[in-house]
Amino acid sequence: MTNKKRVIRSESVWKTILTPEEYNVLRKKGTEPPFTGKFVNNKDDGVYLCVGCGNPLFNSDKKFDSGSGWPSFRAVLSEDSVNLKLDSSLGMVRTEVLCSVCGSHLGHVFNDGPKPTGLRYCINSIALKFEKKK
Repeated sequence: MTNKKRVIRSESVWKTILTPEEYNVLRKKGTEPPFTGKFVNNKDDGVYLCVGCGNPLFNSDKKFDSGSGWPSFRAVLSEDSVNLKLDSSLGMVRTEVLCSVCGSHLGHVFNDGPKPTGLRYCINSIALKFEKKK
């Protein structure tokens, strides 16, 4: 259970604060094409935040190159950073990753990641902003 304050906005407000591409991914559960996101090859030290609300999601030291075409992380920043939800769309059974503060779609998590977690959080770059370590 998170003690973070939830961010609740109407869809019309989301449309004014997000770009059309961000809105499609975060609110309509779309995805960006593989290998096109701004953070796929980012190797800087810092923290990845939700572009919709600024919730800290992933630390750069948990990022790895999965070859999938999307930024991949082996763990979340904290247990209450994200919520997970069963996703049976597109004829597949996957686990959707949602921001725990604003409920935005971030991507999916799979059980084919590196040790020690064995997880691969496959996240859309467009759902993230990056705060470089100073």
